[in-house]
Amino acid sequence: MPAVPRETSPDSGWPLPYRRAWNIAWRTAHIAVSGVLVGGHVFGQAPQLLLPWLYATVVTGAVLIGLESGPYLRWFHQGRGILVLVKLLLLSLVPWCWDQRVPLLFVVIVLASVGSHMPARFRYYSILYRRVLECSPRPRERASEAAGKDL
Repeated sequence: MPAVPRETSPDSGWPLPYRRAWNIAWRTAHIAVSGVLVGGHVFGQAPQLLLPWLYATVVTGAVLIGLESGPYLRWFHQGRGILVLVKLLLLSLVPWCWDQRVPLLFVVIVLASVGSHMPARFRYYSILYRRVLECSPRPRERASEAAGKDL
């Protein structure tokens, strides 16, 4: 099994202040705008009316990818990143499978839900290193390790 390079090692966290708060805010925005977009497709709204919602969905999704992956590449070869790439592949089929767009969008929603709630052993499994790459310890765990005691 190859060694994990420093730039992709699981303990090289991304020092973004309030990262979790940013993630929650952008994820909430993404769910909201993508919900409007999918609803517009379900109820047959004109494509030009859905364009602002499409752009907002793309922007919020891109920001989420940036927040999730950070400056490291490990996210892209872990289960969580692979599922997002599969969703993007399915979404890229919409222009060519326009009549099937609603079922495709529902499959994407199912993948998003499963990906967000699947166990860590699948979310953080790296197909490149063929093992789970653990996340950095949570702040509470870091504090207990620094104090040398269990909380």
